Amino acid sequence: MVGDGSRAKTQTRRRRRALEEFRSGGAENRLTMAPRMRQDSIGRRTAALISILAAALLLFGFGFVAKLVAGGESMAFDRRVVLALRNPANPGEPLGPPWLQEAARDVTSLGSIVVVTIMTLAVVGYLLLSRGRAEALWMAVAVFGGMALNDALKLAFARPRPDSVFHAARVFTASFPSGHASLSAIAYLTIGALLARSQPSVKISVYVMALAAFLTVLIGMSRIYLGVHYPTDVLGGWCVGAAWALAWWATAARL
Repeated sequence: MVGDGSRAKTQTRRRRRALEEFRSGGAENRLTMAPRMRQDSIGRRTAALISILAAALLLFGFGFVAKLVAGGESMAFDRRVVLALRNPANPGEPLGPPWLQEAARDVTSLGSIVVVTIMTLAVVGYLLLSRGRAEALWMAVAVFGGMALNDALKLAFARPRPDSVFHAARVFTASFPSGHASLSAIAYLTIGALLARSQPSVKISVYVMALAAFLTVLIGMSRIYLGVHYPTDVLGGWCVGAAWALAWWATAARL
């Protein structure tokens, strides 16, 4: 009986000691995590501020290009670049072999409304299943809101398509700003940012964003090569699309 009571007291003391160690360890963990949480908060605020400043700079660039386009000051430059990418013997044909034209059409389709919509809906569905409604709604509004903005800008400027060359792809809307350039910047840069945020490695994050930027540039260049856009159309689309994406990145820091 005495032995049993002694063992019970020993076990009680051990439980108390373990509880005290757990509590003290929890306090230490909280003290350790607090600075990290503050650093993460500061990092997010800094990233949001940089995004807003970069977006403002891009909007300034768009305004500068739009002013040149509206005043007709860019037309000489635009036509020189478009004609430089055409066969001198036959301006109706782009430079290069036939397979290059087909490759350009394949690349340019990645910035079409149909492909961008499919990509966006796929990502929204994934976010709904994995992260919740907030990020899914954020993604949908970012991309589809960007589409509406681009359509409004096209209606406002109503710039005709290049008329000095044959269009190697069918077009149905006004020329400025390039919808393919702006939509690819909005969609692919936003998707790239979502993927980069989930990566533990900085190298992988940089790679993902570089790949998204490269794809955006390639799509825009294909529009000039196919003769369906002037260079300033594509430059304006890149500026407004990247600015729109950066503005939404800033809001993503709070999700």
